[in-house]
Amino acid sequence: MHPTKRSLMSLAVASACSLVALSAHAQQGGPDAAVAVPAAAESAAGAPTTGGDQIPEVKVTATRYSTSLLKTPLAVSAFNQEQLSRKGATSLKDLTGEIPNVVIESTGLDSAVQITIRGITSTNFTETGDPAVGFHVDGMYSPRPQGAQALMFDIEQVEVLRGPQGTLFGRNSTGGSVNVISAKPDFGGNYGKAEIDIGNYRKKQVTVVQNVKVNDQLALRGTFMKVKRDGYANQMRDLSEANAPQLGWVPDGLPDVDQRFNKVIGKDKFYTNQDQWAARLSAAYKVNSDVMLRAAYEHFQDDGAGGASFRDCDATAGTRYTCAPGTGKWDLLVNVPGQVDMQIRTLRTGLSWTINPTTTFDYTFQVADQKRSEITDDDMGMQHNAPFQIDGAYPNTPDGNWGRWPLTDSFHRTLSSRYVSTVHEAQLKQNVGNLQYVAGLFWMHERNRIDYEQTHTIQKPYGDVGSVLYNQPNRQVDAKAVFAQADWKFMPTWTGTLGARYSSDSKEDKGGKVYGANWKGDPAYYNGLFSQGTPGTPGFRVHNGTDLTDAMGGSVAAYRLYGAPTSNDHKETWKKVTWRVGLQKQMTPNQMAYASVSTGYKAGGFADKSDSCNYHLCADGKPGVVTFMPYGPEQVTNYELGYKGKFLDNTLSLSATAFFMKYKDMQLTGTYFVNQIIPDNGLPCPADQPKCDVYESWRTINVGKVDIPGLELEWDWRPWRGARLGGGFAYINTEVNDFREFSDDYQCDVRTELGLPPCPSAYTGDDKALLGRRLYNIDGNHLPNTPKYQVNLNFSQEFTLANGYRITPYIKVNWRDKAYFDLRNSDFAHIGRYQKAYAMGDVSARLDAPSDKWHAEVYVRNVANSHAALNRESVNGGFMKAHYVEPRMFGLRIGAEY
Repeated sequence: MHPTKRSLMSLAVASACSLVALSAHAQQGGPDAAVAVPAAAESAAGAPTTGGDQIPEVKVTATRYSTSLLKTPLAVSAFNQEQLSRKGATSLKDLTGEIPNVVIESTGLDSAVQITIRGITSTNFTETGDPAVGFHVDGMYSPRPQGAQALMFDIEQVEVLRGPQGTLFGRNSTGGSVNVISAKPDFGGNYGKAEIDIGNYRKKQVTVVQNVKVNDQLALRGTFMKVKRDGYANQMRDLSEANAPQLGWVPDGLPDVDQRFNKVIGKDKFYTNQDQWAARLSAAYKVNSDVMLRAAYEHFQDDGAGGASFRDCDATAGTRYTCAPGTGKWDLLVNVPGQVDMQIRTLRTGLSWTINPTTTFDYTFQVADQKRSEITDDDMGMQHNAPFQIDGAYPNTPDGNWGRWPLTDSFHRTLSSRYVSTVHEAQLKQNVGNLQYVAGLFWMHERNRIDYEQTHTIQKPYGDVGSVLYNQPNRQVDAKAVFAQADWKFMPTWTGTLGARYSSDSKEDKGGKVYGANWKGDPAYYNGLFSQGTPGTPGFRVHNGTDLTDAMGGSVAAYRLYGAPTSNDHKETWKKVTWRVGLQKQMTPNQMAYASVSTGYKAGGFADKSDSCNYHLCADGKPGVVTFMPYGPEQVTNYELGYKGKFLDNTLSLSATAFFMKYKDMQLTGTYFVNQIIPDNGLPCPADQPKCDVYESWRTINVGKVDIPGLELEWDWRPWRGARLGGGFAYINTEVNDFREFSDDYQCDVRTELGLPPCPSAYTGDDKALLGRRLYNIDGNHLPNTPKYQVNLNFSQEFTLANGYRITPYIKVNWRDKAYFDLRNSDFAHIGRYQKAYAMGDVSARLDAPSDKWHAEVYVRNVANSHAALNRESVNGGFMKAHYVEPRMFGLRIGAEY
């Protein structure tokens, strides 16, 4: 075992054992040994404490009631605004590594954030997909994963629930739930605060908050935040030419990659930049002593360039896929600069009515309007600066060149999109003796419109353009549910929980059309403005980057030249009952344990309309039929044991959770079998083309079963006055089973070339669904992006100076074990898709003025400048790319309250 891994593991185990021992000691001291003494009462009595500061009580809304975090029978983590600021969190992805068994990252696709909780995630961020982890703002469900990008500013608390949420929260989810709770107007008076943050890469961030008490009935709160930062990518213009005279690729001084978008821009427009702002205006109105009305309007704008993947030069060193000499780790070669224009406007309203001292009724309504357009360079010149072997002949032959090509050039763009969703939720809460319950109704409706284009501007075998436009004017998602959950205190220290939810989900595509072609020889994209000629005849030439114009592609009108589109009108509906059963034991006033079984599900879906045999004759000699390649829901059952408590005169809190999850019918998106066909020539497949009679398509299927056992620990310890030691430990051991369709066809030629384990032989047996697949047994493998162990530790010490000032140094270290990025768990040298174990650290020091009138803080994120990957894959053969953690960031933050 690696020394760093051994030491961190030893520390985690030792910490867990110590905490268990403390628990036993506290119980031996009798029921009063761990009873909290209110800090205010202790201060009033003037009695100094012999230990550290006491742990403040944290309230969460994970049960739809406001309950103490340490008395809530769920695996939930909570962060307030002060903690978020100290972590440098301006969006949800900044919390990755801070929560046991939770990984959060930007995808670079559709401006979305991918959240993985206990190994469960979603990789479909389009209008057809649903997140596996529900995202909520003030308890209201947000259906688009792009919403998690919104800046977290003026936040009361962020709550992250782990495990399926199948009863109380919004739309059903299989992985967990995130609830961002914004700060509300209060009636305490007129006050405000402001903060500026200046950092490297010319970062400038400003935050302003103002609370106004209009009168005893009305209070307002306004907030504004803006952040700009240069990209840390070293972005260069891609003017590449193919240079292989021996094969007919003779440089002519003109770039061969698309030049339509290629212009000179500054670092403030480079990939990996930040250019966002957000504002919120909220109001609270007391109709009377029993009725409170709330409303909030929020506007978020993202004008950044988007994220980026980079060449993984270390992985390919020593091979012909190595980076060219002098290539830096942040270098990008770009001919399509990134552009994002995403606007999210949200209106949330609510009514809270205290019917009587034991009964309340809450109604909330939300309407969200997201508009987005963007363009992204898909290849970013990954192979252009490297020595490259070209196979086959120049495409000016009748057969073209199906081998390796000297250049690749592709981009995707959302020409326009709009997602409008409404959410209604009504809840009735009541206490009846020893019984309390919450019952409610939920309805979410979303209407989506998108024009999405995917283009390969240099395509085998003749170098023409392959492009598709998805014109979806009206895609609708409708989710309705009725739910109830009750807690019954049937004995003085025992409480039972029973909850259920009936969900009805439907998806419908009205008027959806697919234009274009991703196959050879269709000149429609050129719109009559360029002609290649005929391959193998004099005068034929592949277009260069200056031959393409803005009049080509990019609109429905242009794509109509391809002919009649494919129509996608279709609808599917799914219904499901999910439930939760729990038992809770309050062992002492400050210690509790619980056990629960809960279920969750994620609705199914469908793809675009297709012919089941891809417009060939099927293997039985009959024509294909219309199919939308539907897939079913995925489901999770979670068995969980938990323990929470406070010890050492309430200076130490501990939360421990052990779980076992049964995950089945996992939704997996990729290239999968659709049908067996008769090849056009009617002949059997040759040995080197075993899949010539198999129709495969990019689609989502339901596969396999996964067992997910794990353990999660979180602690917060105030060992002496002013000190705070917090942290967490996570263990998870996901095991995939019954995935018989898995095909190990990852870079077969490159594996042979580099002497790596070869791909299995293609299946030629009687099972049609397995034809052509290179079957590989992945039983026992881990789910992607799920490190087996995680440890996070943080320590701060507040020093009080004689003049009333306080200075607080802070240090944080997050460590995560090796993680794979594919189900194959590929450990291959040079092209392996994994990240070895690594650690990252942050440091800061904060100065607070007397009475907290102002503060100043210097900080450094990623102190060691770790170059760890959050994803890794091969492209265009053996070239490797990866999405990395951000480099070292440092700055100064100054704030004041008034």
